[in-house]
Amino acid sequence: MVDADQTFVIVGGGLAGAKAAETLRTEGFTGRVILICDERDHPYERPPLSKGYLLGKEERDSVFVHEPAWYAAHDIELHLGQTVDAIDRTAKTVRFGDDGTVVRYDKLLLATGAEPRRLDIPGTGLAGVHHLRRLAHAERLKHVLTNLGRDNGHLVIAGAGWIGLEVAAAAREYGAEVTVIHRGPTPLHSVLGPELGQLFADLHRDHGVRFHFGARLIEIVGQDGMVLAARTDDGEEHPAHDVLAAIGAAPRAALAEAAGLEIAGPAQGGGVVVDERLRTSDPDIYAAGDVASFRHTLFETSLRVEHWANALNGGPAAARCMLGRDVTYDRLPYFFSDQYDLGMEYTGWAPPGTYDQVVIRGDASRREFIAFWVKEGRVLAGMNVNVWDVTDKIQRLIRSKARVNPEALADPRAPLDSLAS
Repeated sequence: MVDADQTFVIVGGGLAGAKAAETLRTEGFTGRVILICDERDHPYERPPLSKGYLLGKEERDSVFVHEPAWYAAHDIELHLGQTVDAIDRTAKTVRFGDDGTVVRYDKLLLATGAEPRRLDIPGTGLAGVHHLRRLAHAERLKHVLTNLGRDNGHLVIAGAGWIGLEVAAAAREYGAEVTVIHRGPTPLHSVLGPELGQLFADLHRDHGVRFHFGARLIEIVGQDGMVLAARTDDGEEHPAHDVLAAIGAAPRAALAEAAGLEIAGPAQGGGVVVDERLRTSDPDIYAAGDVASFRHTLFETSLRVEHWANALNGGPAAARCMLGRDVTYDRLPYFFSDQYDLGMEYTGWAPPGTYDQVVIRGDASRREFIAFWVKEGRVLAGMNVNVWDVTDKIQRLIRSKARVNPEALADPRAPLDSLAS
């Protein structure tokens, strides 16, 4: 039975928000839990949108965090298709944007996520221009890829990040022609650097993807409302029937900013600034998932992590902190990807400029190895490619801050556990 003396409100119905609501109940909270989602679908997980569901290997229902009946069964007041347009920190209320309903909170969690960055160029209003962030986007794109594969159509992808590459792999599996336009010198350059970025370029070229590096999309050409081609700033024109904008995501922090909460600067990825307990600059307001910018003590920098694991773990951590539990959120960034016959997991944080060498353990030519990003002998990040059940060992090695002999690190015969001692 719900005790109405306390009300916890969660704004954002993605994985972080849904798992926070679940945790409040499993941790024994008996007050009102109000979960506000601006989509009409029940809370769902996003990785399948560019992986299994997009490929037709997973059913639509498999993406949802809970069965629809779960929310009522656990006394979660779920508001679908609703937005919050204002937070009154003095009155401790949130206001719904559609009808002006005002709800009071004792604790508030912002799990508003991120949104795709838009192409600010001519032609983005054409029917064949797509983004991929929501379930409705994936449903539409799945239909598009099916038609492109059947008709030998062309897909141009702006951006060679994780979403761009996963969609490229899916499109090739459907049989579509694919061209990827990317400003950097290699795919995933800002995450993996040139050493491992080249591996992904080779992987996709082996499967028929064409890359155009060092260029920026400046115009999408169409006729009668349909896409015909994509032009780049170096004068090239690429035939296209559809275009996917995969140029990153921006935190949905406008609500927090309007409420006067501290917002991280562009160098820190934007987002709502939180402490190690995921509290914002207002002690009764928390933030988790893609929108949160937190200070990571191990890397001594502020991070905004957009990946699945951060939502999965951050939502519950915030819920426990809202209940007064003694929790410090210091999870290592983690993400995974599946492209063709390559599966990988990455853990840690080592963008270009933070490491001085990359050490390979295994056979990179066979795409079966572990890569380590190392600075002054210490492992900052690791990526296992078609090698499994090593993530925990890699994380222990990173957390140990132990100085490791590069030769031992590269030797598959040297147990990873022994290197962290």
